[in-house]
Amino acid sequence: MSNFQLTILLVILFVTAISGIFPFVKKAHNPNGFHFPIGEALASGVFLGAGLIHMLGDSAGDFSELNIDYPFPFLIAGITILLFLLLEHIGGSLSKSNKGNLSFIAIMATIMLSIHSFFEGAALGLSEELSVALVIFLAIIAHKWAASFALAININKTNMNFISRFMLFTIFVIMTPLGIVFGQAAQNYVTNHYVEPTFTAIAAGTFIYMGTLHGLDRSVLVKDCCNTKQYSFVIIGFTIMAIVAIWT
Repeated sequence: MSNFQLTILLVILFVTAISGIFPFVKKAHNPNGFHFPIGEALASGVFLGAGLIHMLGDSAGDFSELNIDYPFPFLIAGITILLFLLLEHIGGSLSKSNKGNLSFIAIMATIMLSIHSFFEGAALGLSEELSVALVIFLAIIAHKWAASFALAININKTNMNFISRFMLFTIFVIMTPLGIVFGQAAQNYVTNHYVEPTFTAIAAGTFIYMGTLHGLDRSVLVKDCCNTKQYSFVIIGFTIMAIVAIWT
């Protein structure tokens, strides 16, 4: 692992952990009081651009070099998007049916966010170009602090003891760094040539989902599609990734 990747791993770990401290200290009860809509919109555009332009393209190129004619990267990315959508629908339905069970809701939120976080980290670990890795890192940071804060609030609304609440939050905190390590290991130590392009396609599907449907009716492209200011930042984020592709 390079010094750059180690640095961003530690920064993500620090930002994720520090953003969730306040709810643990104050036991805050207002999950709607901490938003950065422009940052979320910009991150959505970057995620969408990174997934479509960089990761999906890289995966398709790698499969092509392996003389595979079938469009596996697009199949894998599509399946990934559909699986995340299914999980989010299931999680939403279960949360509604357990509306009074705050512990269940917090656990479901932790599972969903942890899965996303792991594959975000894997995408970062698999990134070979410094410019692409840096933009992906900024996109992750742009939404990670808000997600961490909101999750910590949900966890601290429960009646679970402190150790249980702390362990639940810790799982979320470490998932992106674990994903980075996994991505690096897949790139450097796995000899099977199909592994890296497969996980790059999974990461592409994850990023496309994060940039479009994550949160369903709360996602930027759904909730704020008619908000010109915020939608402009989605376009800016996507454009940044398109420009970066010129040199990568």
